[in-house]
Amino acid sequence: MKFTARQISDLLQGQIEGNDAVIINKLSKIEEGEAGSLSFLANPLYTAYLYTTKASLVIINKNFVLTAPVSATLVRVESAETAFAKLLEMYNQVKLNKTGISKQACIEESARIGDNVYAGAFCFVGENAVIGHNVKIYPQVYVGDNVEIGDNTILFSGAKIYSDCKVGKNCMIHSGAVIGSDGFRFAPQNDHKKIPQIGNVILEDNVEIGANCAIDRATLGSTILRKGVKFDNLIHIAHNVEIGENTYIAANCVIAGSTKVGKNCMFSGQVGLVGHLQIADNTIFAAQSGISKSITKKGEGFMGSPAFEVSRYRKSYIHFRNLAALVERVDKLERANK
Repeated sequence: MKFTARQISDLLQGQIEGNDAVIINKLSKIEEGEAGSLSFLANPLYTAYLYTTKASLVIINKNFVLTAPVSATLVRVESAETAFAKLLEMYNQVKLNKTGISKQACIEESARIGDNVYAGAFCFVGENAVIGHNVKIYPQVYVGDNVEIGDNTILFSGAKIYSDCKVGKNCMIHSGAVIGSDGFRFAPQNDHKKIPQIGNVILEDNVEIGANCAIDRATLGSTILRKGVKFDNLIHIAHNVEIGENTYIAANCVIAGSTKVGKNCMFSGQVGLVGHLQIADNTIFAAQSGISKSITKKGEGFMGSPAFEVSRYRKSYIHFRNLAALVERVDKLERANK
């Protein structure tokens, strides 16, 4: 794809400075700019690169003051970061704009397929599945029987959606993710027999699931991710968990069965929650926090394992670090008193 600087400036409703006819055919970081590339400057730490970059076009803030000549054509906008994000989104939409059903796709006759669907080679869509409009199913995706996929959802290569699960509109499920695998339940008192998991998983609208996540189906009922939930890679959600709207969870987190997480929570990496907890809205967990008790007060931060409120943890950590010195002082006092 090729665009002129003028076309990009008009798209962003910016003010152009320099050669408006220069051709742009790629994107780049400002420090790695090449001829024909478009970049942006938002972070002041990268200001020096504006004067040395070889990028042909750079988006900058409207109020940015130049202190030296610049070889690149400039587009001034209210927010360079926001404008560049808009271009990235448009670029991604064009890149992912695939349509058509591959001859090598396997779609059961009873499945219902919406308009403008893409189904890549070696994907499978099971019996009575319902696929919405503009859905993109990349090669080697598995969609089980009775699954429902909402409009505009993207399933990347290798994603697996087990039977009876429901995925909402405008969702994105990345490669290797497994939606609807069995919950981990066995009966030690009954010769360790597996307890059947006959529920499902429901992903509401605008949910994104990172690569290689595993979301277990419920024993009964549903494991539910509410609207706007965003998962990083390598996350495990156990049976009957519920994640509230717009909660963000970073990589390597684990949430045990039947725990309910509130809205707008934020999990840093490697957080673990035991089962059957209630987590209040707007809770924040620092990396590697271990949560063993319910949290009922909204908007608090937690840190440590076992975790407690973050300001208390930071004060306590000072004592943790000084523990060896305190032990030495106690030992000296004990020896002096003998």
